[in-house]
Amino acid sequence: MSLVIVTPETVAAAALDVARIGSSIGVANSAAAGSTTSVLAAGADEVSAAIATLFGSHAREYQAISTQVAAFHDRFAQTLSAAVGSYVSAEATNAAPLATLEHNVLNALNAPTQALLGRPLIGDGAAGAPGTGQAGGAGGILWGNGGAGGSGAPGQVGGAGGAAGLFGTGGAGGAGGAGAAGGAGGSGGWLLGNGGVGGAGGQSLLGGATGGAGGNAGLFGVGGTGGPGGPGGPGGVGGTGGAGGLGGTLYGAGGHGGAGGPGPIGGVGGHGGVGGAAGLLGVGGHGGAGGHGAEGVAGAAGEDLSPHGTSGGVGGDAGDGGTGGRGGWLAGAGGAGGAGGVGGTGGAGGAGFSRALIVAGDNGGDGGNGGMGGAGGAGGPGGAGGLISLLGGQGAGGAGGTGGAGGVGGDRGAGGPGNQAFNAGAGGAGGHGGDPGAGGAGGTGGAGSITGAQGAIGATPTSGGNGGAGGNGANATTAGTNGANGGPGGHGGLVGNGGAGGNGANGAAGTNASDSGAVGGKGNSGGNGGQGGAGGDGGTLAGNGGAGGTGGRGADGGLGGSGAEGANATTAGERGQDGGKGGNGGVGGTGGNAVAPGANGGHGGNGGNPGFSGAGGLGGLSGDGVTRAAQGATPDFADTGGKGGNGGNGANAVAPGGTGASGGAGGNAGAGGKGGENITARNGRKRRGRRQGRRRHPARSHGIWRQWRRRRPRRLDGPRWQRRCWWRGWLVSPVAIQPSDYVGRAGPAPQRNWAPNQCSVGSAITESTASGRTPPPDSCSTAETAAAA
Repeated sequence: MSLVIVTPETVAAAALDVARIGSSIGVANSAAAGSTTSVLAAGADEVSAAIATLFGSHAREYQAISTQVAAFHDRFAQTLSAAVGSYVSAEATNAAPLATLEHNVLNALNAPTQALLGRPLIGDGAAGAPGTGQAGGAGGILWGNGGAGGSGAPGQVGGAGGAAGLFGTGGAGGAGGAGAAGGAGGSGGWLLGNGGVGGAGGQSLLGGATGGAGGNAGLFGVGGTGGPGGPGGPGGVGGTGGAGGLGGTLYGAGGHGGAGGPGPIGGVGGHGGVGGAAGLLGVGGHGGAGGHGAEGVAGAAGEDLSPHGTSGGVGGDAGDGGTGGRGGWLAGAGGAGGAGGVGGTGGAGGAGFSRALIVAGDNGGDGGNGGMGGAGGAGGPGGAGGLISLLGGQGAGGAGGTGGAGGVGGDRGAGGPGNQAFNAGAGGAGGHGGDPGAGGAGGTGGAGSITGAQGAIGATPTSGGNGGAGGNGANATTAGTNGANGGPGGHGGLVGNGGAGGNGANGAAGTNASDSGAVGGKGNSGGNGGQGGAGGDGGTLAGNGGAGGTGGRGADGGLGGSGAEGANATTAGERGQDGGKGGNGGVGGTGGNAVAPGANGGHGGNGGNPGFSGAGGLGGLSGDGVTRAAQGATPDFADTGGKGGNGGNGANAVAPGGTGASGGAGGNAGAGGKGGENITARNGRKRRGRRQGRRRHPARSHGIWRQWRRRRPRRLDGPRWQRRCWWRGWLVSPVAIQPSDYVGRAGPAPQRNWAPNQCSVGSAITESTASGRTPPPDSCSTAETAAAA
């Protein structure tokens, strides 16, 4: 007879599979019912109808049988599900007497030892209650694991783990309460068993507590790992990691030391725990890693009462690695030293503030300096080797731990922009970048037949804090005032790049002249653009200089005023005044200097573009009399663009005879300004010339406006030019048209200048008479015509 084993889980899975199969068959039957029970006849004859009826009857009989099979299938699945409950109930019923029997037998065996020694013969120890710091119970004398210790209340040490018996593992130590150390791990079995893990140290307001030590192994076994140190409070130190437990007395490796607790904000990391020593034969435990330093506190941003940003906090130093455990007395390599922790990053400097709400036109606040990075922890020394090895030599010493990397210097705060009140404020200076922390020293190798390798020195960051960017100057808002200068960029740390200088602000446009008075007023000059800020210097060890800021754009000059309207018959209108002069573009900022060998200087900033000059005023309106109105005056031309900034100095060569680094490129000068447009009044008409939709005639110096949108240029012969000027009332100045005015245009260049209808004695009429041509009628007075004759 074969042995049959049935478990409730297997029967439950079979019942589920049966239910799924029945569901799939039911879906297939439902899908086929419509097309099989109602078969259409292939033709109208009796044979086709009989065949269709036969197939339909078979399908209906199949559906009836399928319904009965589905009902049986459902009852079978329900029976299997009910059998699962029966099996579970039967096993529970059978297990209860066995459990009772086992418990009674153990109680009978443990009663004498419990009464004599206070611990059972076989069984695990009880765990301590949480929050009480209660120690874990001891395991059975013959066999059993120790119970875990309970966690401690605030200020209470965690409970120790219970010890194992002849065979078993020690219990884990409980975590310490706030400010208290963790509990030690329990010892392993006397004959065979590993030590328990130490409890973690608690956190306190000032410093973290020490982690619990790992439990020791028995005759054979591995020591327990030490508990990690607790994290420190604000400004405190992280707790030291717990020491590793001892390895087996005859054979076994030592336990690893616990890691040091991390430092709090701006605090120092804890040191790693010492590795456990091996017994007669075995390898020493590794030292615990040092705790990492915490990041420095970020600087506060400026505000209304204190616009300058504060400096960032210094990053916390990292903890040192723990010492490696000693190798076996007879033979065994020493444990490796723990790695040093990584230094904390320096805090970022606070940003400057623009006090626009309190002080009108105030300068922006300076950005805070970045904090210095914390130093990396030193690697732990390697453990000493054993007396001999299996090959006859001494045991090798453990390798020293690697030093921790230094923290990165904090970034700078950016300078605040100036505000746009009556006098535009200059941008604030950017903060200087923080220096990086130094890498930790490598641990020394342990003594032995072969001295352990020296640990590597921790890496020093190659990118420290960068200098802050200078704030931009505020744009001028009052007409004719100058834009503010941009703030200088901050200097880099030991290895940081210099910050870029702030951009200069734009000047404010000049005001237009008034139209009142006999002679139109002169337009006011536009404001000058602000100077770009200088770039910051690069770091001492490495880092490029910052780029200089771009100069601000000069503002446009104001429009000149129009001349007054002339009186009737005797007086002509006065001429308009000059337009205002455009502002000068700002000077570009100087690029930062490179300090470290091989680094490049920063590029100089670009000079700002100048503003456009204002247009000249319109001539006064002519009266209905003798003398014609004078044309408006030509405005001043805008000044030149701003000077480009100087490039930063390149660094010196590293080796004698080497080539120094390149200095930064100088900035580009600003573009030259555009001159103002000449505006001319119409001849003898009480309205000003329109400029929209028109552009200048090729003879630009004549002041002639012509509609070019729908008309092509024609040959400029004398009579046609006279008629056109007379009918349209154009004013033509007696200045020779140069053939160079027609360069690039179609048609021949004119041979002479015709100046019809000038209506001034000895000019246009004299010119026309001398050439043998008759001037157009009806424009000059009788006196002028007679005088010309």
